[in-house]
Amino acid sequence: MKWNIRRPLEKEESVYKTIYIKQSLVSKIDAIAKENDTSWNNVVISMIETCLEDEP
Repeated sequence: MKWNIRRPLEKEESVYKTIYIKQSLVSKIDAIAKENDTSWNNVVISMIETCLEDEP
């Protein structure tokens, strides 16, 4: 699946949630964030939004 890291243009109302994920995934996301000069959170949100857009 191809996805793009998005740069938010304006702030939307947000909520705080806690998730528990494997350290190996955290490391991969950290690397992607560093390569793209963005936050870990922005990478995760971009991935989630892309996955949800692909739903039928």
